[in-house]
Amino acid sequence: MKTSKISVVVLLALTLTLGLAASSWSRPFGGGMGGGMMGAMNLSPDQAGKLFDLKEKFKTDTAETRKQMVVKHAELAALWKAETPDEKAIVAKQKELNTLRGKMIEKSVAFRLEARKMAPQLAQGRGMGWGMGHGGGMGPGVCPAGGPCIAPGPGPGPGPGAPAQ
Repeated sequence: MKTSKISVVVLLALTLTLGLAASSWSRPFGGGMGGGMMGAMNLSPDQAGKLFDLKEKFKTDTAETRKQMVVKHAELAALWKAETPDEKAIVAKQKELNTLRGKMIEKSVAFRLEARKMAPQLAQGRGMGWGMGHGGGMGPGVCPAGGPCIAPGPGPGPGPGAPAQ
């Protein structure tokens, strides 16, 4: 009986945790371009509707590329974790990931240009900036010794799709 109660409590806690985690990914930071910023841009109802549709189309059109990027990143991380990392495999995998990032940047530029056609006020610096994305980005991290780490991992980096500095 006691084991059954513990199992139920653990199952309930796990369900709540996973539910909260999933909901945090659905609309992070107020929903991005389509969330809280829409009202601050003084859009007409027609513009807001068109921008919403454009954003949904962009998300749909880039879903497969984003999925491939997540998979390639996981594969790259696994290559780095090997006891003796294979340099050629790592370089090849990084090139694959960079190609996918290039595709995303091209699609992002096309999306932003089309959005500006629909709502010229976006050109005035309000609305669809780079903003914050999912998670903290993938940067070089900081090693305990205080310098940059050699292996990639979560860190203070700008993340994929961030503008060059």
